[in-house]
Amino acid sequence: MTEPTLRLCGRELACRRGGRVLFSGLSFEVAAGEMLMLRGPNGVGKTSLLRLVAGFLAPVSGTVVLQGGRADTPLAQQCHFIAHQNAIKPQLSVEENLRFWLAFLGAGEGSLAADENVRLEEAIAALRLQALRHLPGGVLSAGQKRRLALARIALAPRPVWLLDEPTVGLDTDSQAALCELMRRHLEGGGIIIASTHVDFGMPATRTLEMRPPEQPAAVDGEDDWFGADAAAVQADDDGAAGEGRA
Repeated sequence: MTEPTLRLCGRELACRRGGRVLFSGLSFEVAAGEMLMLRGPNGVGKTSLLRLVAGFLAPVSGTVVLQGGRADTPLAQQCHFIAHQNAIKPQLSVEENLRFWLAFLGAGEGSLAADENVRLEEAIAALRLQALRHLPGGVLSAGQKRRLALARIALAPRPVWLLDEPTVGLDTDSQAALCELMRRHLEGGGIIIASTHVDFGMPATRTLEMRPPEQPAAVDGEDDWFGADAAAVQADDDGAAGEGRA
């Protein structure tokens, strides 16, 4: 029997922060091997949408469901969420920070210590942290701290990656390393939702242009099943083909 294909679906979502409605009637769908890019001005709710999917916020209304995921595991635990803050313990070394996150996230059912060490080394290599592994997190530059935070996504397999402005502070080589990780995740059937104000070398399969509440959201790369508050669009021809709670 083939395993069901992953599909992350948000339906008629509404979010309120500080007494202000950020968005309502927002729907999206992203399938295995696809990346949904969130775009829009500051304060429009991109981070709040990511936090809502990750389980850190409850929607005022609407639902988020991961179809084909593990029925016995909450959605939050099937997501990696890399937010603006890097969540680094400054007194611990780079390697110690990663070992903390490896223990917290888990490397998968039945993992052995040897397997976890392999994942640790893979994460260190993927984000080019070899020369920094024994340095305290507190002495790293902004870009190095961002690389350390992003290394979490390589530590433990989770099908959904939620990335909030992931390239902030990264140099060109580090952006390329991140894009390679993202490509491999999509090629393996994973899902990515990322917010950004810039292009970082990864074509999105779908794009959600988020707008203030008085303007409907426009979603690129989908059919007309979106609600009345979202525009009907067509598939993006140059999308990333084939290609948890942290």
